[in-house]
Amino acid sequence: MTTTMQYEAPAGLATLDARGISAWFGAHQVLDDVSLTMPAGQVTALIGPSGCGKSTFLRILNRMHELIPEAALAGEVLLGAEDIYAPAKRITDARREIGMVFQKPNPFPAMSIYDNVVAGLKLIGRRASRSEKDVLVEECLTKAGLWKEVHNRLRQPGGALSGGQQQRLCIARSLAVRPRVLLMDEPCSALDPTSTRRIEETIAELAAEVTIVIVTHNMQQANRVSDQCAFFLAEQGQPGVIVEHGPTSTIFTTPRDQRTEAYVNGRFG
Repeated sequence: MTTTMQYEAPAGLATLDARGISAWFGAHQVLDDVSLTMPAGQVTALIGPSGCGKSTFLRILNRMHELIPEAALAGEVLLGAEDIYAPAKRITDARREIGMVFQKPNPFPAMSIYDNVVAGLKLIGRRASRSEKDVLVEECLTKAGLWKEVHNRLRQPGGALSGGQQQRLCIARSLAVRPRVLLMDEPCSALDPTSTRRIEETIAELAAEVTIVIVTHNMQQANRVSDQCAFFLAEQGQPGVIVEHGPTSTIFTTPRDQRTEAYVNGRFG
């Protein structure tokens, strides 16, 4: 059943709170008892070497982990006061509130820029008039820093855009369903420095109205864009854990753990 959509302000900033998260792929444990509060209206960066569970943790935050065969998890993820894994919570509702932007831009290539932005509405069963869609497309493309570049070619295919523009189109598409949290899995790793700078500017602008969690291997980027950092590490075949977390300035200048200090200064990883 679909409902007619009346456009309103986002539902409000929400803190995301992961408590005691452990995760497995079959018999292989990849995370062990990870707890992290991602404050409302802030950018939280997840940093650490490859293979320490950062991306798995990110996917757990919007219920993508459970789609993987033989995947299992323990713990809870609270959006505000509500557990997104509660039996009564529909997975579509969880993903509407907690959006995801992936490492590789993934617009619908043959679909127009305009239709890419509004594609999410159909997936969540919401109808909107043409005028409502027009307003939404301009609003979301503006927030994603793309409107000025594409406003006169909205009917052209999204796949014809540059890589950086495609990634910003994916951000606009995620924003169209009014998420309270936006997860970003290395969103700039495939982009050139100019496009990376524009994405980082977009992140800074969006943080006032949506809670952002970003996985990045770029320490300079983590330092530039985030308010707090969590350092993940998996040592000697052990599952990933958070070594420490706190304000970004503290993690980069006066970390408590020597392993954190070594990692952020490029001595391993």
